[in-house]
Amino acid sequence: MAQPETNSPALTPALTAEQMRLFRHNGFLQLEERVPEDLVVRLRGAIDTDVAAKVQPLVRDGDRVVRLSQVLDRAPVFREVATGPLVLDPLEALLGPNIEIVRNRHNHATLNVASTRSDHFHRDVVQWSRGMLTVIFYLEETNLDNGCTQVIPGTHMLPGAGVLHRLEEEDWVAAARVTGQAVPVPMPAGGMLAIDSLIFHRIGPNRTDGTRTSMTIGYRSADELAGEPDGKAELVRGERVYRGND
Repeated sequence: MAQPETNSPALTPALTAEQMRLFRHNGFLQLEERVPEDLVVRLRGAIDTDVAAKVQPLVRDGDRVVRLSQVLDRAPVFREVATGPLVLDPLEALLGPNIEIVRNRHNHATLNVASTRSDHFHRDVVQWSRGMLTVIFYLEETNLDNGCTQVIPGTHMLPGAGVLHRLEEEDWVAAARVTGQAVPVPMPAGGMLAIDSLIFHRIGPNRTDGTRTSMTIGYRSADELAGEPDGKAELVRGERVYRGND
């Protein structure tokens, strides 16, 4: 009997059952593979070009560009990395064979510039019922000096909140006394960190003279109960299968 075709390269390792269990339990997982150096260089070059030209949409901090938005509509290398097998193969183990990129959450490149202040703890969605899996692609080595990502393990299992940002200012979060449990996650250039959209996380302060550049993309399973696509998500693997009982 002929075997069903797959669009996943056979040589790319999937996640083990133990890795999947760790992701579910802790709320984050460092993916084993790295984005190849040549792609990292091309991504950095595309970011530098758009920052220098002030290509909109973007976010400024004073006169400095600190974020490029809608990267999937910019140079082709952004899409090449975000939809490549190095990231989609392990995500298929977590999300199933039908995967969408969320275009209206994340979809940006961030330049964490020198600062003495920390980002606030935040989540990427407010409730568990329509979750998302965030992948941060690190385009420079990140460490305690230049502001590596900080996460609070297990907080994706805490109640939903009505806000995304400044979670430490919410009364129930303060009462839970969990924000002191944050752990830093240093990453190599080309490294990919997968996080549950509900985990408490933030960018650490950059105390160097350089940047800490990254790209962030949100993924989710294709919604089996959705009708026609609304343009806010893009299918990047598999197919959209409708399983509504209407």
